[in-house]
Amino acid sequence: MSTLFVSHGAPNLILHNSEARHFLEHFGKDIGKPRAILMVTAHFEAHRPTLTNGTHPPMIYDFGGFEPELRTVQYRAPGSPEVASEAFKLLDEAGLSPAFADRGFDHGTWVPLVLMRPEADIPVVQLSVEPDKGAAYHLKLGRALKPLAESGVLIIGSGAATHNLHEFFRGQYRPDSPAPDWVKSFGDWLDRKITEGDTEALVQYRMLAPNGAKNHPTEEHLLPLFVAMGAAGEGAHGTRVHTSQEYGVLMMDCYQFS
Repeated sequence: MSTLFVSHGAPNLILHNSEARHFLEHFGKDIGKPRAILMVTAHFEAHRPTLTNGTHPPMIYDFGGFEPELRTVQYRAPGSPEVASEAFKLLDEAGLSPAFADRGFDHGTWVPLVLMRPEADIPVVQLSVEPDKGAAYHLKLGRALKPLAESGVLIIGSGAATHNLHEFFRGQYRPDSPAPDWVKSFGDWLDRKITEGDTEALVQYRMLAPNGAKNHPTEEHLLPLFVAMGAAGEGAHGTRVHTSQEYGVLMMDCYQFS
């Protein structure tokens, strides 16, 4: 099964018309019905790979300042202790010291899934990122999970192609502003290296990509991409299946790996 990386945007992505919202709504119809979804979410940070293993995950509204109706959204997909245990075993065998947590769905999980799979009929397990360990580590983590993807679990990395919130909150960009050069140059480089399958360059993006650190002052929103790419196996190439931007500085690109 292919693996995916999606840019989930702000929580109110599900409320307003945008290219990214319409893409996720339609793309979700193409994913079929995997036996489960493993969501690697930028909004679940830990110091070891941590998997959710509850049967009925509650909602987490991990944001402020957005429309109040967002706090009434419910995504009622079940969890899957079985799939969580399968992932745990693979990560343990890779020497990555995994852990379990009984934790609800954060907005990095439910925002894209509300659009992609509103039926909420596929079990969902969440996996944390470890921002202190960098891109190469997350690629290794993803490669350990390749057998899970081969067994019919859809692995989705949920983050952001670019994520400089300081620039976003400066307020100088409108919703329909074009991407400035420092954003576009990074997005183009990322697309080129993913298409080429150049993992050596990608894991060094902060040094090699134009404006890499400026587009990701912190790494948590790009790390899910490396897990998704790793889970597609060595030599995996990606295809950019969507590109758009919001407020100029937030690229909403999505990739499919195989």
